[in-house]
Amino acid sequence: PVEGGHAAIYQTPRYNQVRGIIAWAVRRKKLVAGATFGAFLVAGVGMGPVKKQFFPTSDRPELLVEVQMPKGTAIGQTSEAARQVETWLRKQPESRIVTTYVGQGAPRFYVPLSPELPDPSFAKIIVRTAKEADRDALKLRLRQAAANGLAPAARVRATQLVFGPPSPFPVAFRVNGPDLATVRSIAAQVQAVMQADPMMRTVNADWGERVPALHFVLDQDRLQALGLTSGDVANQLQFLLTGVTVSQAREDIRTVDVVARSAGGERLDPARIGDYTLVGAHGERIPVSQIGKIEVRMEDPILQRRDRVPTITVRGDIADGLQPPDVSTAMLAKLQPIIKSLPAGYRIDMAGSIEEAAKANAALAPIFPIMIVLMMIVIILQVRSLSAMWIVLLTAPLGVIGVVPTLLITGTPFGFNAILGLIALAGILMRNTLILIGQIRDNQNAGMSPYDSVVEATVQRSRPVILTALAAVLAFVPLISSVFWGSMAITLIGGTLGGTVLTLVFLPALYALWFRIMPPAAGHRE
Repeated sequence: PVEGGHAAIYQTPRYNQVRGIIAWAVRRKKLVAGATFGAFLVAGVGMGPVKKQFFPTSDRPELLVEVQMPKGTAIGQTSEAARQVETWLRKQPESRIVTTYVGQGAPRFYVPLSPELPDPSFAKIIVRTAKEADRDALKLRLRQAAANGLAPAARVRATQLVFGPPSPFPVAFRVNGPDLATVRSIAAQVQAVMQADPMMRTVNADWGERVPALHFVLDQDRLQALGLTSGDVANQLQFLLTGVTVSQAREDIRTVDVVARSAGGERLDPARIGDYTLVGAHGERIPVSQIGKIEVRMEDPILQRRDRVPTITVRGDIADGLQPPDVSTAMLAKLQPIIKSLPAGYRIDMAGSIEEAAKANAALAPIFPIMIVLMMIVIILQVRSLSAMWIVLLTAPLGVIGVVPTLLITGTPFGFNAILGLIALAGILMRNTLILIGQIRDNQNAGMSPYDSVVEATVQRSRPVILTALAAVLAFVPLISSVFWGSMAITLIGGTLGGTVLTLVFLPALYALWFRIMPPAAGHRE
């Protein structure tokens, strides 16, 4: 060793301890490389138990309450059911502001919120609470009240805002095919499986239950004798029941239609439709009951199509403490017997938040080849060696070794933000590798042997690597409590700590193994 000067600072007892660890790793380079590769495989397997998540739920204090009546329900009945829920909510101590929207969803007061389309059978209530804890307590109490009979004619659903793209329900499966009856039959099987699972709540289908509908069957022979056509009867019945615009009136800057129709009491009574009187071709009065008969048939209140194919979406909420991707995957496994028995032309597709996550990941996929090519160009310009470039690239995914245990210990789900953190972590590891390789080459140019160059370069860079790692970890600590950025912070913390060990132990062993650097003979003074 050189007495005094710059080199003397690396001859302290602590540096000698680090030097001994690094020297051992280089001598046992095959063992260290194999152990690291095995740890990487174990981490890959350990990613299975890690909770999966697309975006976390928001910490905003608003509680969203949906009141869904059977499809086709009059808006007056929907308003009455919403009033019952609203009255109950206003009595709760957590409620600060209660706002009800009947017949449609709330305005987009939050960017990821997708307002519901106009629907007379739907109402939405927005409840503002003081804090997140009050929101959660009120949500659980409302669910219990709904189960005990609050607004029994409606399906009452209590949710909260979620970060990321809007998805009406966290878990959903689409059933589509050409025949309506077959699609509904398959959807009923899917719904039964989901309802029987304890992980699911409020399972329903977007088509709703079949509802009774009045059909007026005309007697064509009788119509011909009276000189009427089916169109004439339809127009007169529309005038009496629905109404026909007969004029328009100006109201300030708007034009308002004047609609003529029969009185409400008679119009809303299905039993009195047969008593309506139509006008024949010659002005005679003809009771509706004389030209046809009324039949009650069950039919679908609404038909949803996707790509012009009839599609029923069976969806539902999940139990507290679970993550949508995990539940969706479990449900898909339980639906496999139904999927395997589907007739030709019918299929079941996964929807919900896991579909939105797939869209986001697919949007990143085209960027990765460009990113890798640009990284290879920058690395090759830095190291001027294909072998060194591959070493740098091989260290990029090894951050998983530190990420997976950290996620499992903290119970943090792996979501979209964590993926971004993992990508950033790869850059941190490659930077450390580039720094170490640069120092190794500087030592070789200074006249050191290949073995001493690897060991001494790692010793010389151990202090800045450890300090920068600690600085990064401490910088991410404040983000742990963030609902949105918490998973990214924990991913970077675990990966940075693991990457520090990889830089100081595995990387020298990998470099020595790659370039076939042998330790000195016995008795050689290092």
